[in-house]
Amino acid sequence: GILEKIRLCLIKKVLPDLEDRRKYHEEFASSTSFHGVHNIIHTQSKARRALWLLVVAGCLAIVVWQICSRFIYYFSWPTTTTVVVQYVEKVKFPAVTFCNLNRFQAHAVSNLKVIFLIWNIVSAILQKFAMEDKYSQELNDFLLGNQNFSIKDFTRKNGFYLNSSTLLECDFFGKPCYPQDFEHVFTEYGNCFTFNHNDLSARRVSLSGRGLHLLFDVQQDKFTDEPTLGYTDAGITFVIHSPQELPRFDGLGLLTPVGMHAQVAIRQLKSIIQEYPWGECKPDIKLQYHKIYSTNGCLLECKARYIQDWCGCLPFILPGNGTECDLLKFYKCVYPAVYDIEIKGLCTVGTHNSTCPTPCEETAYPTTVTYSNFGGEKAIKYFSTKLKKSSEYIRQNLVRIEIKYHDLSYKITQQQKALTISELLADVGGQLGLFCGASMITIIELLEYVFTNFCWMCIFLLLKAPEMPQWNNPSQNQPTQKGKKRGIQEC
Repeated sequence: GILEKIRLCLIKKVLPDLEDRRKYHEEFASSTSFHGVHNIIHTQSKARRALWLLVVAGCLAIVVWQICSRFIYYFSWPTTTTVVVQYVEKVKFPAVTFCNLNRFQAHAVSNLKVIFLIWNIVSAILQKFAMEDKYSQELNDFLLGNQNFSIKDFTRKNGFYLNSSTLLECDFFGKPCYPQDFEHVFTEYGNCFTFNHNDLSARRVSLSGRGLHLLFDVQQDKFTDEPTLGYTDAGITFVIHSPQELPRFDGLGLLTPVGMHAQVAIRQLKSIIQEYPWGECKPDIKLQYHKIYSTNGCLLECKARYIQDWCGCLPFILPGNGTECDLLKFYKCVYPAVYDIEIKGLCTVGTHNSTCPTPCEETAYPTTVTYSNFGGEKAIKYFSTKLKKSSEYIRQNLVRIEIKYHDLSYKITQQQKALTISELLADVGGQLGLFCGASMITIIELLEYVFTNFCWMCIFLLLKAPEMPQWNNPSQNQPTQKGKKRGIQEC
């Protein structure tokens, strides 16, 4: 119907004669703002006309080449990275999560190796762990005899604890802090405690060189490790992270062994990543159990969804509100499910098409750590008298950690578009103006000229085309009489 209306409209138009069309072309060439065209039309000299034709054709070719190259560059989605150092009077202090390398107390159970094996199965959700087959029978025997055993309750009760006997000193920016200022959290190290967690008001420091000062007693006589499973160190491990993010120790944890004094200087680094296709972030992704998006939080939620679908329960070490998995499901279902997730790549991180792409904005805390032996002779005697412990105990159990800002500044690393839409239009307009003297008005003139000639061509074709045959409608024929055959229509 629409095409028929257009055809009828064009047929009603009168096709201009040859002279009128020639005058229209000459007027367009004379009045157009496309430079050089009028010189081709109005020049009497053939040599000068040929020269101007070459000039206009050459400039047009250069413009087409330049514009195509700019569009190709734009659709390669280029980016640039800028680094800005911003100095401030006050800066937010990050969250710090502390864990004891000795996960469980020695007197907790008689067969502590089994507890370590069970905890390895639990922590395999957060870090890769391959259990040897020689421990399978030992685990099966334990699970059959302890069906109501809860590794979560056991770890909370018999793992590392934070009180006045393990946290000997705590000072934040000249003010004392206490064990109740720390929030309990489960990690691959068991019981861990976070200072300046998300539930507390944001703490700010206004002087560099001052921050968090802590003195721990790891109490090696009450805690133990299992060297056959790779637990050979004693001390405190900690990770510095944003207060709104969960701690991640895999590859990021810092270690302070016993008898050492660690001085940690931190800087704040903000990274801003462009969304796809310029960068790898996707700004529309939201997490269900975390206030801000992070690849670690997204990965944990992804694993939680798959494990809950496969096993019908949720490990306590993962975020969510599902039914807690018991030990048997941990061993029979959760551990194989985690292995399957890793092998099949069901929860991936990094690129925009992965399950958990990189965040559009994140804050990291690069650190510089220096170590020294804890305490001189006078300090050892002082703590020995204060704690009523031997000097050997002081050297084998105490850990001092100082965390402070290097200076009151933060660095912003921002990924920016190397070529925006407005810059692309400016480049295209600049090339058109430089080589052809053209503008947006020129483009509209050319479009009008092309459209007018196109309409004339359509009118010419419609006038020269033969008429379409019309099929007579049987209803228009004379009515057939009763008893007579219907006549055959002619084309």
